Amino acid sequence: MPKQPKSDVLTDLVLEVFRLNGRLIAAGDALVAGIDLTSARWQVIGAMAKDAMGLTRQSVQRIVDELAVAGFVSFQPNPHHKRAKLVSLTSKGIAAADAAMRLQKPWADALAAVADRQALETTLQTLARLRAHLEDTAPSGEIP
Repeated sequence: MPKQPKSDVLTDLVLEVFRLNGRLIAAGDALVAGIDLTSARWQVIGAMAKDAMGLTRQSVQRIVDELAVAGFVSFQPNPHHKRAKLVSLTSKGIAAADAAMRLQKPWADALAAVADRQALETTLQTLARLRAHLEDTAPSGEIP
């Protein structure tokens, strides 16, 4: 039987990443439900607390509005733009980010136990290279 073309293997990898993403979102929702977060809210709070996670402005705006209503973030005047407000974590938002990370650590430890460390590192490097290439080749102004 002939070997699959590399592009077919990549397609299988992409589909598996999509399936994994769905499971991660469901697991994340369950993990942080007790602290009034969802995976989407956690991702935005995490991006604000740590670093950007490849979020689009449109998806963030809806979640930020929900977070503001729930008291996790507040809007501040932006001295560089009259209409665009700055978003800051409130003390409730900081506490939620900290609580989510405390919940995530034992969950990640248990999940990581099913995979070899070298395999995880290789997968991480491969996915990072694929993401970087997509970022480098995206049409101007577009987030892939």
